[in-house]
Amino acid sequence: VQLQASGGGLVQAGGSLRLSCVASTRTFSNYGMGWFRQAPGKEREFVARISWIGGCTYYADSVKGRFTISRDDAKNTVYLQMNSLKPEDTAVYYCAADPRGIGVRQASNDYDYWGQGTLVTVSS
Repeated sequence: VQLQASGGGLVQAGGSLRLSCVASTRTFSNYGMGWFRQAPGKEREFVARISWIGGCTYYADSVKGRFTISRDDAKNTVYLQMNSLKPEDTAVYYCAADPRGIGVRQASNDYDYWGQGTLVTVSS
């Protein structure tokens, strides 16, 4: 499975961005999909996850109420809508695919496939 993330950029604090991640698999709907981020000098951290089919969602406390993860299985795409962005949201954002489609899986090693990352920079 190959994942291609896009949509990053430079935005002012309080602004919004939508990230997209397209997967190259015919069985996309079977995968749980996640977004992670890594800020300079910090470890990669979990941001959000959406399970397969029913689309249960899970969020890191730091983004709850501001970020929304969604998926369009017809387009093999997962999205991350980011609103009310803060400078501390600045990071490279990665999408990831988990063949075990259900469950609250928030560790990096729960995911088998990773995209290349897209940079989000939030200026104050």
